Amino acid sequence: MHNFYAKYAIILDICKHFSKNLVNELGNVPRRGVVPKFSDLEVIALSLTAESLSIDSENCLFVWLNHHRDMIPNLISRRQFNTRRKLTISVCNAIRERIANEIDGGESFFCIDSKPIEVCRIARSSRCRLGKSDYDTAPSFGFCASQNTYYYGYKLHAVCGLSGVIHSFDITKANVHDINYLKDVKYEYHDCSIFGDRGYISASMQLDLFESANICLEVPYRLNQKDWKPTFIPFAKARKRIETDFSQFVGQFMLNRNFAKQPAGLFARVVSKIASFTTLQYVNYLLGRPLGHVKYALD
Repeated sequence: MHNFYAKYAIILDICKHFSKNLVNELGNVPRRGVVPKFSDLEVIALSLTAESLSIDSENCLFVWLNHHRDMIPNLISRRQFNTRRKLTISVCNAIRERIANEIDGGESFFCIDSKPIEVCRIARSSRCRLGKSDYDTAPSFGFCASQNTYYYGYKLHAVCGLSGVIHSFDITKANVHDINYLKDVKYEYHDCSIFGDRGYISASMQLDLFESANICLEVPYRLNQKDWKPTFIPFAKARKRIETDFSQFVGQFMLNRNFAKQPAGLFARVVSKIASFTTLQYVNYLLGRPLGHVKYALD
């Protein structure tokens, strides 16, 4: 928690810089009713600062903030912060997209992969109440091929550039196959190359991506596949970039820890973690440092 306010002020300035046409002059999303003294941009900046410092527990965050209320004027309560963070998540993601385009908007080579988000152990799945009231947002059982394990929760799909900047992502049920996310990719990208693992092998999807958006999907062959060819080494090394991002999500941003009680809260936390990660990359970008060194970006 050392020098928390200084880091909060830096992230708030970045949010203000990329929030043009998203909020009004007071930093709030235009709406009816009483104008909050603690603006929406301050809520977003506080969330991103907490995630950057590996504080994923709102209880721990507000225990410390309540002892230093003089540092952040008009500080809201923990309940208000929880509610408003979920309401401002679309603005947070829009700011993240603008930052990503500022860093490497002209990228033409991308990596795609998926990451399991476990909400509880399989033995406790029948007692887990998260999302059980709505089938569309409820978690499900899935299989992680890289870890050779089954899990209960969701799946994070992401596309990043060779620099490691996350350009787009989505959260689905755990039982949704990786190939299904490619149906959305063709509407967001064009005239580029995307590197994936063996989970994205599909001749029909490769043809569809190339014909509809001129996207070249590069995936390694299976050993028993017809016309097998060895993996091109530069492709394999390039694809490790997104795996490094996922490792940082688990390490610094604690993606595997879940304190949410509802799917909306879980999704808001995931978006905040990715937005915080992109913001720290932008700080390194301004200072001319390697983008991947996000752990000490604000030191």
